[in-house]
Amino acid sequence: MAGGASHDGVTDQDLLARHVEGDPDAFGELVRRHRDRLWAVALRTLGDREDAADAVQDALVSAYRAAHTFRGQAAVTTWLHRITVNACLDRARKAASRKTAPVDDTERLEQLLEPHESASAPAERNDLHRQLLEALGTLPADQRAALVLVDMQGYPVAEAARILDVPAGTIKSRCARGRARLLPLLAHLRPDGSGEARKPGSERNRTQGASVPPAAGPSEAGPGDSTAVKGGGGRA
Repeated sequence: MAGGASHDGVTDQDLLARHVEGDPDAFGELVRRHRDRLWAVALRTLGDREDAADAVQDALVSAYRAAHTFRGQAAVTTWLHRITVNACLDRARKAASRKTAPVDDTERLEQLLEPHESASAPAERNDLHRQLLEALGTLPADQRAALVLVDMQGYPVAEAARILDVPAGTIKSRCARGRARLLPLLAHLRPDGSGEARKPGSERNRTQGASVPPAAGPSEAGPGDSTAVKGGGGRA
C-alpha cells in the first residue's frame, strides 16, 4: 500500500487522528492492518462470501465517515469490529425479513472452504467444518455474532461485550443459548453420544456444549485485498 512505510510504528489511534486531519493514506493503512480479521468475522457471522464482502465494505465506509466521532474510549480495533459486526447483523436482519426460497446450503458452504484447505486437510475435518457452519447458520443473528467472537475468533467475553456494545452477562447468555441450540444439531458428531465436546481445545470462554470451528488462518481471509472488501482499502 502506498505510503505504508511512512506509517510504520504509528498507532491505530494516531492513524485515525491523521485520517481526520486529512492524511490521504492513514485510513488505508488502518484497513491494511485490520481487514483480514474484519473479513473473517463477517464471513463467519454471515456464512456467505458476497454478503460478508458487502458488510465489510459498509462497515469501512461507516468507519471512514464516522472517524471524527472516535473518542478513544475503546481500542480502534474494537471500534472497527463493533461497526463490522453491526453491519453484519443489519444484513442478517434484512435477509431474515425478506425470506424467499431457501438457498442450496451445501453449495454455499462448499464455497467457504478454500481449495488448498480441502486438499491438505482430512476429509473428516472438512465434513465436520461444513456441518458446524451449517448448524451455526440456524442461530439468531445476535447469538451467532456472540459465538463467532468468543468461540471462533477467541475474544474474551469482556472484549466481545465491548465490540457488540452489550453487557458481558448478555454475551454469556447469548453464547449459552447458542450452544444449547447447537448441541442437538451436532450430537451425531460426538463419538460416544455423551454430549461431551468432540474437540476439547481451548475452553477459556466456553461452557459444556457444542464446539464451533476455530478461526481459520490467513486462508480464511479469502480475498484479503481490494476484491474482498470491494475497494475498501482506499478512500470511501
